[in-house]
Amino acid sequence: MCPPISPVPLLIPTAPSESMDSLLFLCARRIVAHRPLPALPADLYPVLFQAAFLDGRPLVLRDLVTAWPFPVLNFQRLVGRRELLRDHPCKLCVQAVILAVVAQLRRDLEEPGRDSRRFRLRVLDMTGLPDAASGRAPDGMSVWSGTVALAKACVEVSKHQREFQRRGSKRHKGRSGAATAAAAPQPPGVDVHADLFVNGTSYGILRDALQTGAAGPLRLKCREFQAEELSASGIVTLLESLDPSCVRRVDLRFNNLGLTGLSVILPHLSRFPELRSLKLQYSNVDVRRPTPESAIGIRCLAGQLGMLPSLRELNLGSSRLSGNLRQILCDLQAPLESLELAFCSLLPADLAFLSQSFHAPALKRLDLSGHDFSQSLLEPLRLLLEETSASLLHLDLMECRMADSHLDALLPTLRRCSRLRFLGLYGNSLSTAALKDLLQKTLELPDLRLVVYPFPVDCYKPEPPSESGWNYEEPMDGERLAAASAEISRLLANSGRTDLVWTYNPYGHGAMDYFSL
Repeated sequence: MCPPISPVPLLIPTAPSESMDSLLFLCARRIVAHRPLPALPADLYPVLFQAAFLDGRPLVLRDLVTAWPFPVLNFQRLVGRRELLRDHPCKLCVQAVILAVVAQLRRDLEEPGRDSRRFRLRVLDMTGLPDAASGRAPDGMSVWSGTVALAKACVEVSKHQREFQRRGSKRHKGRSGAATAAAAPQPPGVDVHADLFVNGTSYGILRDALQTGAAGPLRLKCREFQAEELSASGIVTLLESLDPSCVRRVDLRFNNLGLTGLSVILPHLSRFPELRSLKLQYSNVDVRRPTPESAIGIRCLAGQLGMLPSLRELNLGSSRLSGNLRQILCDLQAPLESLELAFCSLLPADLAFLSQSFHAPALKRLDLSGHDFSQSLLEPLRLLLEETSASLLHLDLMECRMADSHLDALLPTLRRCSRLRFLGLYGNSLSTAALKDLLQKTLELPDLRLVVYPFPVDCYKPEPPSESGWNYEEPMDGERLAAASAEISRLLANSGRTDLVWTYNPYGHGAMDYFSL
């Protein structure tokens, strides 16, 4: 198991305790506005790092990292909330931190006997940095570009180490030369904990970083691995190169693997003892028409999933699984807590199995978007929600062809989901009256924080048929929508639930991640 990265007692706070307008933080901003920095006590470094990062001062960050007095530097613990990271330009700042570490490791290689007390950093934790694509800062760093920057840094330091050893061996002639160079004291190096995202463009540099840098001075430790548009063999090469102790999530979306490709990859996941989350959406799995080959593929998939004892989250979105859910999940050793089955062409038997399985009372997150709950799936859904009502925190039913009558049938069960935090109903054919009724009847849910509701059907002109699902072609009446939105906002304000948000915008609020549940 990957050892937890804990702050140094007394000196490193687990999160910045200073608000943006505290006296200490304001003083820190004044200090980092000028270079060179004066001599400073160690316990000021965290707030100075926070101020330099949020004010976009990469040169000051390089100075701070070079003299970092602690063994651990954790971005999220130092900078604070993800919103701060997301909304502040950070690309140059992240690059500055990486370059400072590289420069210091190169100096350590070139001067192995020097006093290294000034550089104590042993773990650089860059996990959890938000993807620039989901933020508002124009100069943010995407997870992909961060992966490339770290991979290049690992390759560069490893190359410098080899060159240094080669020069050392040349200085010592004879048989003992190479041994003498290899025996020279090596710097302890730095472990970089990061979330990695790779595609065909970045595959080569990440492969080299993982394979050549594993024993080098700068070592990548992957927490969450995401690969897109790679071959099965390429994915396997990278998976086999990862340190198995730290991986908690593997995300293989958009790889067009099919059952055949998954059967090649999944056996290699059993080497990750802490793997809790597996995302396989858009994997081109279609077993709606059973064949001998698909039956073998399903049994193989089920057996391989059963070899992952820590698995708690599974995403099979956009796989066509009609009637096969029982067979796919039958070998799992522990109940799932997050199950995403959006657009999976499920049948009533699939939902019936799920409601009777040991997964149902453990589910915290459930996504059944893209299914037609206007007909035979409605009652199986209601029964499933009954079984999950004590644990469910996140429920997404987007584009499910639900009209007022279907929501009315589900409402008593929804009201029993006492821990529900998120409800997604975007893209259903619901009226303003039904939405108002839903609002008033779910105010009693104390943990509910976000409801994403559809454009009310009475705000279209002309109105689409109530049972037909959301009609993308009908024009929206802006005045009607504004009036409906204002009415919902007024009801919400009068309720006193200032902690609850209702919005018809499905974007920008961020999905509730399994690891934040």
